[in-house]
Amino acid sequence: MTTAATSAPTGDNAPGTKELPALEAPKPQPEPQPQPQPSGRAGRGGRHRRRATRWRTFYFILWRDIFVTGREIAPFLGQVLVEPFFILFVFGKVLGNLGYTTPGFEQVLLPGVVALNSFLVSLQNTALPLAIDFSYTKEIEDRLLAPIPVVLVAIEKVLFGAIRGLIGSLVMIPIGLALLDHVSWPLHTLPATLGILTLGGLVGGTVGLTLGTLAPARHISIVFAMTLTPIMFTGATQFPWASLSHIRWFQILCTLNPLTYVSEAMRGLLLPSGGPHSIPLPICIGAIAAGCVVYGFIGIRGFHRRAQD
Repeated sequence: MTTAATSAPTGDNAPGTKELPALEAPKPQPEPQPQPQPSGRAGRGGRHRRRATRWRTFYFILWRDIFVTGREIAPFLGQVLVEPFFILFVFGKVLGNLGYTTPGFEQVLLPGVVALNSFLVSLQNTALPLAIDFSYTKEIEDRLLAPIPVVLVAIEKVLFGAIRGLIGSLVMIPIGLALLDHVSWPLHTLPATLGILTLGGLVGGTVGLTLGTLAPARHISIVFAMTLTPIMFTGATQFPWASLSHIRWFQILCTLNPLTYVSEAMRGLLLPSGGPHSIPLPICIGAIAAGCVVYGFIGIRGFHRRAQD
């Protein structure tokens, strides 16, 4: 018996089998395109906007401090006028009437006291608030959170102290003219004296920045007692620097005090040509600028250190 051989259908002809889809080759992914870089003009525009934001913030912080000073003008004037008023009254008026000072001493004293007020008020109004803010109130933390560099926060403190010192010194001019006899203030020297008093406030503010950041708050009163009195009496505020030629060691000591150059610059502008010899004005300006750089560098470094604590 023969059997018919049949072949089973295979492949595509098999019944009941589903046709599988052909596997497609993976599509090539597009290469990532480089992001377009901002043009030079757009980059510069962004930097200009950031810089404008920083200076706008700096301006508003400074304006806030000035506004607060305007609201507290009476306590501020009491703080900055009492000490120089009594210096002028005792040294210029009382001792002159008693015959213990020579004629013309008032004209030497007034520029020195005005310079002293510019320097000392700036120093105190920079150092003392910094010492308090970094220790007790922690108000400086709000300034450090502002969108400006830490350096600008320190500069704002110095500039605000200088503005206060300038105001205190300008208020003393009419008081001194009304209080003392035989004194004069040439009006044509007013722009130059404003510049010197501004520089005096700036160097006083940088010294205050140094003291306020290096001295702990619990020791700030001791630091003030040990520094303010020597600064006052070695700053050539009551005498011309050239008159110390016979006391050479004390003259050298006064040379190290930035206040000496502020006082001498003021006398060089206000004293008549036949008066006592003063340090030349360019030397005074150069010494004041050098003091701003040196004490500003030390103070800003101390401010950075205290801000990171």
